[in-house]
Amino acid sequence: MPLSIFNRNKGEERAEMSFIDHLDVLRSHLFKSVVAIAIGAVVAGIYNSFIIKRILLGPTNSSFPTYGVICKIGKALNLGNALCMEGIAIKMQSTDVSGQFSMWFTVVLVSGLILAFPYVFYQFWKFIKPALTKKELNKTRGVIFWVSFLFFTGVLFGYFVVAPYALNFFFHFQLDEIIENRWTINSYIDMMLPLVLGSGLAFQLPLVMFFLAKIGIVNGKYLAGARKYAIVIIFVVAGVITPGPDVVSQMAVALPLLLLYEISIILARRVDKEKAEEEAKEWS
Repeated sequence: MPLSIFNRNKGEERAEMSFIDHLDVLRSHLFKSVVAIAIGAVVAGIYNSFIIKRILLGPTNSSFPTYGVICKIGKALNLGNALCMEGIAIKMQSTDVSGQFSMWFTVVLVSGLILAFPYVFYQFWKFIKPALTKKELNKTRGVIFWVSFLFFTGVLFGYFVVAPYALNFFFHFQLDEIIENRWTINSYIDMMLPLVLGSGLAFQLPLVMFFLAKIGIVNGKYLAGARKYAIVIIFVVAGVITPGPDVVSQMAVALPLLLLYEISIILARRVDKEKAEEEAKEWS
């Protein structure tokens, strides 16, 4: 083995690896991620009764925290019971022979993914980290913490804010009085899981925009110029999720999304400033 190999840094060594070597490294990280998800799924399986009854089906109960908090806010604003919601007392059914078992497996697996998310992202980061320069690494310190923090914040937002409004809307929506809403457990879980996970991913918006700005796809000026369109889209989404005449419920959903967009603009402008300073140094 040539001596020069020992003088390479990790980024250079990774860059000169063959495609098969890259696949071997990726397979190792994927295997560790799968093991972490499996461990999380085992933990979720042990506490499956609590997860399904207290967490997954929580928004259907009148004792769900969101209902009490929103009702108190409405009364504090002298809106009476306008914002008060109750649980959706509904008996669900399973129409497939293996429906409940397959749903149990899905819930346990997704719960394992949520529990293991920081470690899974850590493995992803370890895979791409050697390809970054020292300067890029210095600018991405704490990325695992921030990605995990935003993900769990989004999951909680989707669970405690978005899910209750969405479930109440669909429960009380009727084409005609003679048509009764009677859900299957499959349809309920198929709605809840993407809603919660989607919120977790949606909260990654600032970091996504930050990296897009890094590679030159977007910039702060473009995002600021598109702000008016983003505001309209966000309030349309909030209006669909929280149908009704009250503005407070719509703002509760829209404001966090608007805040994330503004943070994205700030981060993009920061990248623009750094690029301008680097260009100035090159020309000086």
